[in-house]
Amino acid sequence: MRLMDRLTKAAAWLWLGAILFVTVSPIGMRPHDVMPVNYDRALAFTLMAGLFVTAYPRRFWTCAVLMIVGAAAIELLQYLSASRHARLGDAFVKAFGAMVGVAFGYAANRLRRLRPFSR
Repeated sequence: MRLMDRLTKAAAWLWLGAILFVTVSPIGMRPHDVMPVNYDRALAFTLMAGLFVTAYPRRFWTCAVLMIVGAAAIELLQYLSASRHARLGDAFVKAFGAMVGVAFGYAANRLRRLRPFSR
């Protein structure tokens, strides 16, 4: 396995862990930035889905389904925290971000197959 493949897989799993932490942790521990919260959600799931699809190119459909279903499941995890609450709209934003990430990851894999990186 190439170093880049290992790094991409590690980044995908670390990003998933970060999303899980931010989703389940108390609201006061949630990081704040200047972007609207829905953009944060969509962007986080876009990056995660893109990383997973790129890391596991032979498992495209599995990654795509798990990213979209996972968006709803991760939203439901908020019931574990007293200061958080799950919303259907938030799950849709996360699922949309995941779909965009799947598309980017698929495109990246296609480009990589057409023009492999030189060693």
